[in-house]
Amino acid sequence: MLPVFNKILSRLRSRIYAAHSAVRQTGLHRSRKAWLLSMAALLTTVTIASIRPSEVILPPPADMILMPPIQVVDVTDSHGEVIHTVIPGYPGESMASGPSASGPTTGERWSHVRVKRGDTLGEVLAQLNLGTNDIADFARTHTEARELYRLFPGQILSIRTDVAGQLVELVYPRNELERLHLLRQNPGFELTEEKQIVETRLAYVTGTIQDSLFADGQNAGLSDAQIMQLADIFGWDIDFAQDLRVGDGFSVVHEENFSAHQKINDGPILAAEFVNQGKIYRAIGYRDVDGTLNYFSPDGMSLRRAFLRSPVKFSHVSSRFSLGRFHPILKTWRAHNGVDYRAATGTPIMATASGRVQFLGIKGGYGNTIVLKHGGSYSTLYAHLSRFQPKVSVGSYVQQGQIIGYVGQTGLATGPHVHYEFQVDGAHRNPLTFHFPQAEPIRAEQKKEFLQTAQILSRQLDQLSRTAVTWSR
Repeated sequence: MLPVFNKILSRLRSRIYAAHSAVRQTGLHRSRKAWLLSMAALLTTVTIASIRPSEVILPPPADMILMPPIQVVDVTDSHGEVIHTVIPGYPGESMASGPSASGPTTGERWSHVRVKRGDTLGEVLAQLNLGTNDIADFARTHTEARELYRLFPGQILSIRTDVAGQLVELVYPRNELERLHLLRQNPGFELTEEKQIVETRLAYVTGTIQDSLFADGQNAGLSDAQIMQLADIFGWDIDFAQDLRVGDGFSVVHEENFSAHQKINDGPILAAEFVNQGKIYRAIGYRDVDGTLNYFSPDGMSLRRAFLRSPVKFSHVSSRFSLGRFHPILKTWRAHNGVDYRAATGTPIMATASGRVQFLGIKGGYGNTIVLKHGGSYSTLYAHLSRFQPKVSVGSYVQQGQIIGYVGQTGLATGPHVHYEFQVDGAHRNPLTFHFPQAEPIRAEQKKEFLQTAQILSRQLDQLSRTAVTWSR
């Protein structure tokens, strides 16, 4: 092996000398080209020289990402000048940002394995020809290390091995902000927890309804979860299935979370405005002591109502409450004591208010039906369901907004929809026009602090509204 290496090194020196001569004898453009050629020759030669003939390099599995370690090469050319070359490895391997604060040493390798469904830690390490006995011994005496054996599909485990192929470090990501480091010590291991510092910033979004809340919200920059949250906030005042009009607008102030100057996720909505058919609705978020956000009007009145306007989000009203409607299947005129919301089969159906399940099963032409009782006076009915939510049964208590079933076409139905009825003291009422009672306002001891917060957020919504008006002109 030594004669081969000497021959390669001699060839390398000759190429560097030729490139150095070209730099002295040609202009800037040609010298740059000659230098790049010499560096290409250097990198190729160093790579060849670092592989022993006895080694077998196998391609990694499809779910494993293998990166070379950082390599630093110093070569002295024939003029006595030192050429310092760094061959980068895994991008995270640095003193500042690498998986290990100590950084890798020459000859060590990082392997990054994406966990598949059903994988165990032993199987992952076996892919790298690593054993688990020493880790298992450590976990038996350190209960916090047992978390390393709970793998989840999609996780990426980072594993550092030394020149002898022995495990040096294992990085286990808990979530976007937390990870565990298992670092080999002599003897045994050391397990440490790392939490990234999160910086919360405010973000501002405004948009106009041209197609639908979902499509226009996405175009404005809201995530799917934020669009759903916006619908939840104003769901007691606006029926998004029938009330939206082209030209309606919305403005949102929400949080964004950053770590190491990189956005990691969107935070909750802090304040929002929705202009629907010329009427302005505003919501100001206020956090309880446990961190839960509840939404109120700027003067502290709760936006929550005893009943939601609709049991299905982003649907279409296909048939309204009527004392006389021609039934499409029975071909007779009869009262339609509810509202039909057309939606795709399988669309979730929500309880419009908290209550107890009074009936669950097949109910004649209604097909699969659920009836909820809300206190002494109110009840709601949901019909034509394709199936029920498995955890819901007769006698169980459900929360407002909880999924109780899914849209279907059972019973006498011409297409997939949910038939929704609302009764007060046994009499049917139109759920689209009934005036629902309002929930409790913000508590007196919180009102002063809330009003201060509401004043600041309202000014920000004012600015957003003026900007939206300017853009629309």
